[in-house]
Amino acid sequence: MTVSASVVPIKAADLKVACSSCNLRELCLPMGFSEHEMDRLDALVATRRSVRRGETLFHVGDKFEALFAVRTGFFKTRVSSEDGRDQVTGFQMAGELLGLDGISTDLHSCDAVALEDSQVCVIPYGQLESLSREFTDLQRQFHRIMSREIVRDQGVMLLLGSMRAEERLAAFLLNLTQRLQARGFSHTSLVLRMTREEIGAYLGLKLETVSRGFSKFQEDGVLQVRQRQIHVLDEAKLQQLVNGAEC
Repeated sequence: MTVSASVVPIKAADLKVACSSCNLRELCLPMGFSEHEMDRLDALVATRRSVRRGETLFHVGDKFEALFAVRTGFFKTRVSSEDGRDQVTGFQMAGELLGLDGISTDLHSCDAVALEDSQVCVIPYGQLESLSREFTDLQRQFHRIMSREIVRDQGVMLLLGSMRAEERLAAFLLNLTQRLQARGFSHTSLVLRMTREEIGAYLGLKLETVSRGFSKFQEDGVLQVRQRQIHVLDEAKLQQLVNGAEC
């Protein structure tokens, strides 16, 4: 059963905050829309949901009814194996969508868990489909988002299939810093919202291997590590590791 999260209705006067005035609009669904189209989308995204750290937005097997645009905070998606181990399938931050996994079967195929106190915009999928048939730009943008997720999944398969542990960690950190930079944050200083164990569950590495990787990067002058605070000292070295693995 999904842990209940508080739903915050948005008053009509506040609807503009939903999309048209959101500073994440270029990273989420709205992109190049007319004022009329933005008004229609604002009306669609009429509720927000607050999810506390550790709470689950949706579970495996829950009925798929909506997509969720992360407005603030950080999430992980996971699936559990038969022996009870968790496999992290992704980390989602502000400006990214959750729930795409449920489109094909009308059921969610993973859990979405908040890694910190977060807020999402609820986008009812049936209404989104109807609106996208009216506005080709919305349909095109939604297809771009789905394509981006496919490419990201392919990237994970590359990580797990052909890279050494050190290379996997370098690629993970580069991807994270690039996504943060796109949101206006520093690409050299970051606070990890996930644990080293969760990073290992995503990259297919043991906790000890992830910890050794961070220690080696610090010893080599690539990173400065203070618990979850990471400062990238040599971004070129990280990129060199990834490029070498892709050759």
